[in-house]
Amino acid sequence: MTKKESEDLKQKLALMEQDIKISKTMGNIEHKIAVMSGKGGVGKSTIAVNLALAFANKGYKTGILDADLHGPNIPNMLGIKEYFLKFDEDGIVPVKSDDGLEVISTKFLLPDEDSPIIWRGPKKTGAIRQFLSDVKWGDLDVLIIDNPPGTGDEPLTILQSIKSLDGVIIVTTPQSVALDDVRKCINMLKHLNINIIGLLENMSGFVCPHCNKKFSIFGENKGEKIAEKMDIPFLGSLAVDLNVSKSIDNEVPVLKHYSDSEFSKGFLKIFIKIEDFLRRKKK
Repeated sequence: MTKKESEDLKQKLALMEQDIKISKTMGNIEHKIAVMSGKGGVGKSTIAVNLALAFANKGYKTGILDADLHGPNIPNMLGIKEYFLKFDEDGIVPVKSDDGLEVISTKFLLPDEDSPIIWRGPKKTGAIRQFLSDVKWGDLDVLIIDNPPGTGDEPLTILQSIKSLDGVIIVTTPQSVALDDVRKCINMLKHLNINIIGLLENMSGFVCPHCNKKFSIFGENKGEKIAEKMDIPFLGSLAVDLNVSKSIDNEVPVLKHYSDSEFSKGFLKIFIKIEDFLRRKKK
């Protein structure tokens, strides 16, 4: 056996061992849901954070994995300012938010707020697989994975590494460029035979705070039509709500501080559908 063949064999064995570890770690978590989008700027992380909080509010022990390595915004959106990522003999210890969420993000590894992650594909794949295998998630009821937009290394690694993934929630907006990209995302999931929990249309119109009239800035029912055409469930639409930007600026989830907002009311209706999906799947 040549030196190269020996190194290749060692690498394959290491990956097989890590696959076993991932399977064991993920096997201790009852439900795993990935949140994806075709492009950035559609509010995917907002959906992921509030979905995790909605589960926690219902009594589920919940974790959230920030798989957006280059734009790790989940800690900020949960108001996690001071954090100390701990390592022990059993692995990496998640950071706990004020709402009791178990959180892992590359942001916890950065020396300061403005430091970039400058990694190529193999290093990104390795980091995500380590988050899946070496983090002490424990016996969670639900793990929400916030993927970066698109169909690249990070989402592909998540989808291929978690064999017991319950399914994916896809977030889009009504703009044609977002819908063009979301079709690619849907086709990727179909190609990989991944369950699609449903499509959620965010920023679907704007409700005037003075007259309560809704203005369909980007058109109406576009997300629902795409879902129907591509034969996937449609979870619902959420209008633009000023409370969402307020919550992000104040580093708190919308559901926590603006529970009476239109966004929160609409989101909870969508959450019921997602929870119902998990109940049906469990049976």
